[in-house]
Amino acid sequence: MMKVQTNKNCPICGGTGWRPLEKDGLRAVEICDCRRQQRDRRLLERARIPRRYRECDFEHFDVLSESKESLFFALGKARRFVEDYPSAKKGLLFLGSPGVGKTHLTVAILKQLMEQKGVECLFYPFQELLKQIRDSYDPVSLSTESQVLQPVLHTDVVAIDDLGANRISDWVEDTITYILNHRYNEQKTTLLTSNLPDTSEELQGRSPSGKYRIGDTLEDRIGKRVRSRLYEMCEVVKIDANDYRQTVLDHSH
Repeated sequence: MMKVQTNKNCPICGGTGWRPLEKDGLRAVEICDCRRQQRDRRLLERARIPRRYRECDFEHFDVLSESKESLFFALGKARRFVEDYPSAKKGLLFLGSPGVGKTHLTVAILKQLMEQKGVECLFYPFQELLKQIRDSYDPVSLSTESQVLQPVLHTDVVAIDDLGANRISDWVEDTITYILNHRYNEQKTTLLTSNLPDTSEELQGRSPSGKYRIGDTLEDRIGKRVRSRLYEMCEVVKIDANDYRQTVLDHSH
């Protein structure tokens, strides 16, 4: 349980963290804003959201006119997820090409959950997560240091960004299978994003630039076991839109 500090100099609660009020003629208390602000800052620090994404929220999610329907749908799914949490049983898996807003929406969800509902959240890029687990591995004890893996297993809501960024190997598949199976069994919510096509049919429909090759679907990269588990854990939200960063660059010239 996270201990929330209060502002000892707060003129409203006097450092207790509870603001006095009156309801129906009876004296009561509610959480003071100073305590909520301290809680929000602590949650944000623990969530490991990269600095470049700290300002992402629903209000600043740009819906481009040529992709309006797909982006509005994804934004609606994200907002509804926050509203329904924790009764929502499944997480979300955002799929789409790079630059369509998958990470933006994922971070916006985490921030809303922390600010509105005090939910502990954690954000990890897939490659960074695997690297930290691998770096902490002890070949003598055949185990990984708990300070790396335990938060990923037990935090209420974990977001793994850019799933499948690493080529599949037995170790990668075993590691991500272990993480997702544990979270699934413990009924912990998981959010994921991936730039990879979900199926070979979608792979053929991607840009003919040659960026993707056979073997570059999500299932190819994470393995059948993991992809099968994701069907049970997450609702798939596919975003069919142009690269926002490239669009902005083109409009600036």
